[in-house]
Amino acid sequence: MQDESALGFLAAPDAGPSPGVVMIPDVWGLSDHYRDLAARLSAEGFTVLAIDPYRKTGKDDFSEPAEAMGWIARLSDPLVLETVQDGIDHLGTHAASAGRKIGVTGFCMGGQYALLSACACRGLSACAPFYGMVRYAEGLDSEKKPRQPLDALEDLGCSVLGFYGEQDAIIPVSDVAALREALIAAPQSGEVVLYPGAGHAFMNDTREALYREAAATDAWSKLVPYLASALA
Repeated sequence: MQDESALGFLAAPDAGPSPGVVMIPDVWGLSDHYRDLAARLSAEGFTVLAIDPYRKTGKDDFSEPAEAMGWIARLSDPLVLETVQDGIDHLGTHAASAGRKIGVTGFCMGGQYALLSACACRGLSACAPFYGMVRYAEGLDSEKKPRQPLDALEDLGCSVLGFYGEQDAIIPVSDVAALREALIAAPQSGEVVLYPGAGHAFMNDTREALYREAAATDAWSKLVPYLASALA
């Protein structure tokens, strides 16, 4: 089953209720790439809701990476997290996933919000961020950015399996190391996989310059059993 709604794109197996996964897209928003990923994950036995992350905030008109990064810095974390919570609540009552556990995954900006969701949202049992930012620049609006993901991990409510690229131009390896250290001290278990030869957006097979097939294939082979176990 596949369905479009105001919340986003839902893909669910045909047979019976299955564990739910909220998928948070990157800064460019809900695209066909994320509909495809949601359908792929649904084929693995999950009910997946790829949300429109901008349903409550609107979206600026930008086309360049630098503009996109500026937009992320201005975006209201509380409003995006409200949107994620709406997705979690929707899966909690939807016939395709009602009564089953729910996890969250996200990519780039979505990976950042997946981590924050695992620390702030109700009803999550797993978190799988892909190359999500963990540290904010100094001087951001504290109402829109109350705390960065690294600091939020003190309230981590579920396990984490994160995926990062060693050559990421946006997220330095030192930040990935800081995430690993923070997860050791967090109240829930966490693991980070770092791929040599891979950079930002290595899962995105619609961007030939960034896609890394070997890393993407390995990450998928780890993501599916992690979610199956954590959401069993």
